Amino acid sequence: MYIKSLYPQPPPIEDLNFHHTLFGRPDQKDWPDYTLFIDASNGHRRTHREFVTDIYDGATALGASLETGCLGLCGDDGEMVGIMSDNSTEYVSLIHSLIMITTPFALISSYSTPFELKHSLKLSKATCLFVQAKYLPLALAASKEAGISNRRIFVLGGRASGRTSFTDLKEHVRNEHIPRMSVRPAHRDTLAYLVFSSGTSGLPKAVMISHGNLQYSMSQAIVVAMETKAVFSPPPPPTPEGLPVLLAFLPFHHTYGLHAFSFRPFLTPVTSVILPQWNLDLAFTAISKYRITHLPLIPSVIHQIVNSPKAQKADWSSVMSINSGAAYLPPDLSEKVPKLLKKEIHVFEGYGMSECTIAAIGQPFPGTLDGKARTVIGSTGVLLPGLEARTVREDGTEADVNEPGELWLRGGNVALGYWNNDSATKSTFIDGWLHTGDSFRITEDHYFFFADRAKDTLKVSGSQVSPVEIENVLLEHPDRLLVDATVAGVSGGRTSDEKVPRAWVVLSEAGKKLGPQGVIKALELWHEANLSKYKWLRGGIEIVNDIPKNPTGKVLRRILQEKYENKLKKKAKL
Repeated sequence: MYIKSLYPQPPPIEDLNFHHTLFGRPDQKDWPDYTLFIDASNGHRRTHREFVTDIYDGATALGASLETGCLGLCGDDGEMVGIMSDNSTEYVSLIHSLIMITTPFALISSYSTPFELKHSLKLSKATCLFVQAKYLPLALAASKEAGISNRRIFVLGGRASGRTSFTDLKEHVRNEHIPRMSVRPAHRDTLAYLVFSSGTSGLPKAVMISHGNLQYSMSQAIVVAMETKAVFSPPPPPTPEGLPVLLAFLPFHHTYGLHAFSFRPFLTPVTSVILPQWNLDLAFTAISKYRITHLPLIPSVIHQIVNSPKAQKADWSSVMSINSGAAYLPPDLSEKVPKLLKKEIHVFEGYGMSECTIAAIGQPFPGTLDGKARTVIGSTGVLLPGLEARTVREDGTEADVNEPGELWLRGGNVALGYWNNDSATKSTFIDGWLHTGDSFRITEDHYFFFADRAKDTLKVSGSQVSPVEIENVLLEHPDRLLVDATVAGVSGGRTSDEKVPRAWVVLSEAGKKLGPQGVIKALELWHEANLSKYKWLRGGIEIVNDIPKNPTGKVLRRILQEKYENKLKKKAKL
């Protein structure tokens, strides 16, 4: 099935630095100097004007010449800046400073293990690194293996003895009165940043997002907002400054968190209350203390909130809007939210992936789209402005109305491809179409319903988990305990839809000598030391004689999954 978006078409992409889209609009001259960011951990506030000044100082500190005592960074010289930190105002300041001087950056998970960090640095070909002080020991070791000079590792957020920080660099610019840099020109295909994704399968890949992708994504958001504004005028937010207040806890290194709190808040005045990392108690305190009005969430967090005894005592009176993204939200979980909040509130869903900058499908506000839009429970919504979509059967033919098929997307927000990975780019981005690997069905009135993940990648707590990555870690155990391994998702997640990773392994001679229990213990310690916690094998490890494969060698994961699920059902009956 082939369809186009029902929304008005966004304007064409310009050859323009994305900085101008967020900070160079005429309407911003009339904005008051409102509170832009609040640090929930210490209450520190920063206004919009203070932040914009900080960006220009940061851009100068990073991009001005070495002769002035600055770093002289320039994307044209092959620079790639790695960023590894918890959420903070400085994080947002750094990325906007780099965008302004057209120097690309790689968003590295602050949850990275040494194994993952080394992979990210090597894959991105980072030439320097900004890292939070508490992650410095880890970063120094990984950077050495990745070939990054010790002199090119800087601290982000705070200071560390004997090491230059981003704050130091900005203070140097101010103290020495170094002339501010101008915004560097950019083309629509100028690389803005890399974000890591497992794509449709395999090991994590670095998705290339351009200045044009970012422009188009913002234009899509503006078109949706204008459509909504034509049919709905929200009441004034019940906040001290009369502005919407967002709870910013999603990781800024993740596409969802990056856009929700680092880009979209500059389209209209809002305040973001930043949590360094997700913390349920701090979130409940912040919601009440700062009168949070908008909650961008993920299904696993919604599950945690609605099942927490503390949620019943929390003050939800200020909350006006809730969005859910990053993973499928089961309808039964969505329906628990209004009951908890004791008010009529709809949880707006959407679908996206890093390969389409952020989003592709979203639930429209009822009454928009010439009155056609309505609330459809269980649907992820309709195509965002300017996008085309196809649902395709396995044989390459187009699926019928309401028939599940792999979703293909085409539009200005589809990424440039994968950094330094031509084979993956050619197999995922084909003739202008992004092959998502996810299965959807589309109704006659253009509403999308998630059917299945056609790809091997799992979603755990809203983050992508690559079975291949876990398999490789298991097989790389230094004692060579295995000759084969496969990983797949099984029941046991926080929601009915979420699957957790489980491994099936075949022992080597060394593994047989150690024995089953010894191998399982060794593999548990090994993979937990080398993978982030959300990638851990919460579904367990099972030793098998062989792993089922078809004649071409493809692993038949479904056979192993079905056997495991049947065992669970038998145990439940007993």
